[in-house]
Amino acid sequence: MSNPSLRDARIAVFPKGYMDELTTGAMTVFEWIELAGTLGVDGIELYPTFLKEHGEAYLSRVKTAAGEQGLAIPMMCSSPDFVQPDETAREAEVERMKRMIDVMALLGPEEFRSVRVLSGQNRPGVAHEDGIAWTAACIKRLLPYAEANRVHLVMENHYKDGYWVYPEFAQSSDVFMAIVAEIDSPWFGVNFDPSNALLAGEKPLDVMELTKDRIMTMHASDRYLKPGYTLDDLREYSLQGYSEALAHGVIGQGLNDYDAIFSNLRDIGFHRWISIEDGVNGLEEMRQSAVFLKAKLAEWGAKA
Repeated sequence: MSNPSLRDARIAVFPKGYMDELTTGAMTVFEWIELAGTLGVDGIELYPTFLKEHGEAYLSRVKTAAGEQGLAIPMMCSSPDFVQPDETAREAEVERMKRMIDVMALLGPEEFRSVRVLSGQNRPGVAHEDGIAWTAACIKRLLPYAEANRVHLVMENHYKDGYWVYPEFAQSSDVFMAIVAEIDSPWFGVNFDPSNALLAGEKPLDVMELTKDRIMTMHASDRYLKPGYTLDDLREYSLQGYSEALAHGVIGQGLNDYDAIFSNLRDIGFHRWISIEDGVNGLEEMRQSAVFLKAKLAEWGAKA
């Protein structure tokens, strides 16, 4: 059997454009699964609030519904907030993440399943050394539980959870890499997001170079500069965390260089999941993004 390579990577979708509907219940996870089944992809990525129960019977229904559409559920886009001065609050986040590990142990495919970890919110007054230490300690506490359940923890170079007040504590690559360097485990890696590097005012390929030896999964999206803005405007943020300079759009038509990204993925032997974060402007754009990424995967996988 040949070593795994980019040829073996697969495409999932995350419903960025339906976050509120799935969180409030206006759309059910089963309705989303049916929509995802029309996109020609291999899997779906979930967010904790999409699931209205955590019981085994309910989760089995979710997994069965996905399977009927030919979809795996390899990724959980959870957003733990470990950068809290209150130790009790951090403990609660660790326990909440254990429940997400339990969920993915039931939902995810045996060959690979992951739960996203983050640092937390960049609250005013938190020292860098404290936030780094708290985050690393919490992730290390989770790793034995994750390994026992055969679930990988992947830390994303993140910008901000949509339901947070403050942006990500580890938004900058220096803080992010300081945390990643503290953790050495085959059950821990990086979920690389090129668009989040843009939002942090950094170059995606530079961040990818820093993280390449630890990348396990990837988020794919694209961003466009709105008319009248320049790259320098990326450094201006509101309290809610999003740059007014950028908009979502079809992958491959924005600021990210996906040929360079896929070339790097090929070189590191990437072979797991790429999840599309798209659909803000409708399902058709997500479909176009899926077509683009599948073509790039075939193109660069053939060169592997």
